[in-house]
Amino acid sequence: MEYTTLGNTGMEVSRLALGCMSFGTSDWRDWVLDEEASLKVIERAIDLGINFFDNANLYSLGESERVLGKALDGRRDEMVVTTKCYYQMDEDNPHTSGLSRKAIEQELDASLERLGMDTVDIFMAHRWDYHTPIDVTLQAFDDAIRRGKARYTGASSMWTHQFAEALHTSERENLERFEVMQNHYNLLYREEEREMYPLTEQKDIGVMTYSPLARGNLAMPFSQFEDTVRGTSDPWANDYPYRQKGGTEINARVQELAEEKGVTMAQISLAWLLHQDHVDVPIIGCQTVEHVEQSVAALDIDLSETEQEYLEAPYEPHPVAGHK
Repeated sequence: MEYTTLGNTGMEVSRLALGCMSFGTSDWRDWVLDEEASLKVIERAIDLGINFFDNANLYSLGESERVLGKALDGRRDEMVVTTKCYYQMDEDNPHTSGLSRKAIEQELDASLERLGMDTVDIFMAHRWDYHTPIDVTLQAFDDAIRRGKARYTGASSMWTHQFAEALHTSERENLERFEVMQNHYNLLYREEEREMYPLTEQKDIGVMTYSPLARGNLAMPFSQFEDTVRGTSDPWANDYPYRQKGGTEINARVQELAEEKGVTMAQISLAWLLHQDHVDVPIIGCQTVEHVEQSVAALDIDLSETEQEYLEAPYEPHPVAGHK
């Protein structure tokens, strides 16, 4: 395993974070692993040196947090854990959604209880809340840090002008700022290169990227993905514009290069991300021990500049996807 310092946090994290959306219960999504299978994948990730885990209260409606907490019991201090809030957890209770002070405080407490932790390393806004002023949200996040319930805060998937406004507000009001940006980025979706990454580099914000394999679309030829459980049951896998604007040609080139190097398409796609200077940590979603092992092996794959350019060349501008 390789390690890096995440932005200004000073925390040393593995170059790969294990995403926990795939863990919890298949009652939530057909492709999600139940507890026993989830624990096996998490354990193997730890064996291979992964110390960074990305979660959210939304994932299996809290069950993923509970499973992760069980897996990390007794070795919490060695690990770096994120969780998030924003999406509604109880359809009958509107206060379980958004980024009001009430929602942030009660959802953080609920997450910590499920995780079995006193403090989460990074507590994140899962999306931008158009109904709550950003200074109210930032004050609540700042209070969470001051009360020792979170060490740092971050945000996931928003317009660059919104993230810039949040950073400016934190500076103006002398509040703890968002230290991490977690956004949508892969070979089939690169819109964050336009504005977000210049900003994160300028401000020394840690960058985590989700959907490094485009929700499975970069793990195999498009024709095969259509027949998988994820391909038939995950609406985002098909609704995102992965097959537009050069996507089909990119998928074919990933397959071609993988065959040349004797590795998997997923490994080539992940290796490309690991070569991007503006990315600190891709978040991998793994449903088997083998997937974890293959992902870690991608750290050893070297892509020349010519090979990277070959993979990137068919890309054309896309509609923004991942936030509104």
